[in-house]
Amino acid sequence: MLDDLSDRLVDRLTDRALLTDQGDFPGNGRLAVRDPATGDLVAQVAISDATSARDAVDAAQAAFAGWSVTLPQHRADILHRWHALIIEAKEDLARIMVAEQGKPISEARGEIDYAASFVQFYAEEALRPNIEGVTSHLADAEMELWREPVGVAALITPWNFPCAMITRKAAAALGAGCTMVIHPSAETPLSALALAVLAQRAGFPDGVVNTVIGDAATIVGEWTGDARVRALSFTGSTEVGRLLYRQSAETVKRLVLELGGHAPFIVFKGADLDRAVAEAIKAKFATSGQDCLGANRFYIHRPIYEDFCARFTAAVEKLTLGAGMSDPDIGPLIHDRQIEKQQSHVDDAVAKGARLLTGGKVATDQGPLFFQPTVLADVTDDAAIMREETFGPVAALSVFDDEDEVIARANASEYGLVAYVHSLDPRRIYRLTRALQYGMVAVNRTKVTGAPIPFGGMKQSGIGREGARQGLEAFTEIKYVCRDWG
Repeated sequence: MLDDLSDRLVDRLTDRALLTDQGDFPGNGRLAVRDPATGDLVAQVAISDATSARDAVDAAQAAFAGWSVTLPQHRADILHRWHALIIEAKEDLARIMVAEQGKPISEARGEIDYAASFVQFYAEEALRPNIEGVTSHLADAEMELWREPVGVAALITPWNFPCAMITRKAAAALGAGCTMVIHPSAETPLSALALAVLAQRAGFPDGVVNTVIGDAATIVGEWTGDARVRALSFTGSTEVGRLLYRQSAETVKRLVLELGGHAPFIVFKGADLDRAVAEAIKAKFATSGQDCLGANRFYIHRPIYEDFCARFTAAVEKLTLGAGMSDPDIGPLIHDRQIEKQQSHVDDAVAKGARLLTGGKVATDQGPLFFQPTVLADVTDDAAIMREETFGPVAALSVFDDEDEVIARANASEYGLVAYVHSLDPRRIYRLTRALQYGMVAVNRTKVTGAPIPFGGMKQSGIGREGARQGLEAFTEIKYVCRDWG
């Protein structure tokens, strides 16, 4: 239960009959939210149905007429208030996240800061879309380009970053003048409901922000088929992204899809090896490996391969496991399917000749959803882990001999979200950053994301960008006006 949380948010949720252990629920019943570290019941949440999904669109559509013409300064003021409330409630939000998602508390606090940064950024960015003049090619005509909000936006968010993935989408859409319907992951509905409470307190008019909890196929299926929903932004697996792409075709929606990743981590001889190992730990094990930016394939130059393997393994063996409130390095995975995937990838790699350097099994002393941080060496390209996103604390190391080889192997993937490169040779860095088919390339570091940068990938890692100016523009249409005064 959430007994140790501050009453401020929990009581507000209970008042709305959204977070409770007793009582009648509308729709199709109750969704049990459990702590992945212990399996204990955290809360039960009302499940909405298709009728509620349509009602949410009705409310958003009705609110759009007023919100879309609200002065940008007024929209910015409300976003600033939402930001301030998120920061004020940082500890509450972080502890709720730990309870439902399992993330170590320091990472949860960091995510709240990250989530709030998007609200602050788009509060400022909301003031910037301007009418743009065009030099006329027609006699006696004046030409302008206007940016107008696209309409009702559907936001579909994942469980691994349950606050930040909402605010990155929602703040941009709200700044642009859109209204929205939000469907958070069934694993982490409490963070979404808490953000909705704070949005209401910030002063967003009724109908502007609508959060609907329920079966994804039921709720989102209603929205993809509704022509009034003009934009859809989704973060999740490539498989589900493809499905939403197909379902949205009939209504020709504006789509932003942030899909799977399968990041290569490339280390060349001459790199700062201590730094490369430290950054590799961050790139692999943040969020317990449950991150689309997580490094999955480690390609190490042959002259330094064994040294890197030894240093990296030693660092991994120092990582701690535990429940989120104890602030370990590695927390629980979100559900048993994630555990099964880790074990399958380890077993497959070893069967194909990989060396197991450390880990490789469930950490039963911690609980059924904890997997030991694992290092595999000499992993062959035909192993499943080199072709599929692992989304857990298993690192696959492989050796390479030359630059052309590692570029080809790194690019031999349907994914193209982020790549990591470690080298101190500026010419090599230039060649790699140009040749790697990834939407983002991190050189000699891991942390690259933030509100001011356009987040997104190439190939089947998605379409569109979130964050930066491009994130707001994704929720706007360009209207061209050609005017003759007669």
